[in-house]
Amino acid sequence: MLKPLFLSFCFSFLSLHLLKAQDEIVKDSVIDTKYREDQFYLGATYNVLINKPDGVTQSGFSIGLHLGFIRDFPINNARTKAIGVGLGLSTNSYNQNLLISDNNEEIEFSVLDGSQVDFSKNKFFTHLIEMPIEFRWRNSSATNYKFWRIYGGFKFGYMFRNGTNFKGDLGTIKIINSDVFNKLQYGLTLSTGYNTWNFHVYYGLNTLFKDQVIAKQTSLDMSEIRVGLMFYLL
Repeated sequence: MLKPLFLSFCFSFLSLHLLKAQDEIVKDSVIDTKYREDQFYLGATYNVLINKPDGVTQSGFSIGLHLGFIRDFPINNARTKAIGVGLGLSTNSYNQNLLISDNNEEIEFSVLDGSQVDFSKNKFFTHLIEMPIEFRWRNSSATNYKFWRIYGGFKFGYMFRNGTNFKGDLGTIKIINSDVFNKLQYGLTLSTGYNTWNFHVYYGLNTLFKDQVIAKQTSLDMSEIRVGLMFYLL
């Protein structure tokens, strides 16, 4: 008789102890219903020049590297929609056959013909401070850290440094911080994917250069598309 009562008492005591422990665990892990998706971002892109003048072609690999931080401002109760505003840095290179040279302090543009001028390097580069503004949709929750996302938006960039680098039959030609570049750059952006890995595209809405002409009075209206991967890190 005593043995069943003793076992029943032990079972009841153990059950109460487990329930108390579970309650303490729940209290210690309060779900944050006001969470944000504040994120660092790191991206790598292939840069494609568009609206190129006749004869201008890209060669090699034109790469872009992008990093920064985005602050998240949820706009619905479920916090699956938000506005993101960020600040970052971007460096981009463009390998092509458009020679940018300095002739008596006047910048000149000319298309290089490989059969007439041999060269091992011809590129221009840009360094920018950028401010992305995004409308963000995701199926995240306070406890789900791996989710699908679609971030579309707009990006402003201020070009604080630019340069050109040519090596070939004409010698070595380097120009730093030429005023022929448009310092203000802006375009549309889209990032979509799952968890850390995301496809990313940037479509430039204005030209890389100011109003310039090359041989035969052809307008230089080149802009860019960047295509690559964007990584978001909480």
